[in-house]
Amino acid sequence: MRVASLHTYPVKGCHRLDHDEARVEPWGLAGDRRWMIIDADGVGVTQRETTALVRLRPRPRAGGLVLRAADRPDLDVAEPVDGPAATVRIFRTEEAVPARLAGAGAAAWLTGLLGRPVRLAWLDDPTARPVTKAPAGAPIEPGDTVGFADAHPLLLANAASLDALNDWLDEPVPVARFRPNIVVAGAAPWAEDDWIGRRLRIGGLAMRVAGPCDRCVVTTIDQESGDKGREPLRALGRYRRHELGLLFGVHLIPDGAGVIRVGESVGLLP
Repeated sequence: MRVASLHTYPVKGCHRLDHDEARVEPWGLAGDRRWMIIDADGVGVTQRETTALVRLRPRPRAGGLVLRAADRPDLDVAEPVDGPAATVRIFRTEEAVPARLAGAGAAAWLTGLLGRPVRLAWLDDPTARPVTKAPAGAPIEPGDTVGFADAHPLLLANAASLDALNDWLDEPVPVARFRPNIVVAGAAPWAEDDWIGRRLRIGGLAMRVAGPCDRCVVTTIDQESGDKGREPLRALGRYRRHELGLLFGVHLIPDGAGVIRVGESVGLLP
């Protein structure tokens, strides 16, 4: 097996960035989901309710990022290291996490893009949010943390499983629908089901397979246009339904930090 592609999402819910290499940190890939758009209640805004997020194509820079979208001027946003402190929630039912708020300019820019009042939050301390969910896999260890991703630091997808899923569809979908961080090639379809609770070696790094990923309506959204359909969620409901949900991909928790690269080998550890 090998790493086929690597991806980050600088602002939760935004368009992806593709990488030839990426630094793995304890809470995820460097730059992945350290920013999140929040509503008036401090709850994260995602594609589940606002498909216009696919238009947001930010570019990280040292000490901040540039907000970009078609037909809108770029806006440079510095990391609000001394910005207003706030408590935010990934979902309304989640525990609150301390964060910092970007300025009024970012709020106005994003409000115009999404057509609803929002603010931009930055997770200044990526160790502040503990991993709390281990649905069926490797146990959580003290000190496991995650940024603004839904539940775990990394998400891995298997290219062969996508091929198998696409065989069930009239129109194939790209792996971008599943918003992975790591895509692997060279495994058998659905081989990742047998990795749960074990450890993978990706390049020179070990990672625990924390559990399967239950898929949501975001998989039905075209990540380029924002158009919404019914697949592949309907097919997952027919063929990949489990007591844990409609499964595609697996969650990972890194055991250390380092750099991984496209083309590097992937293998199961004893």
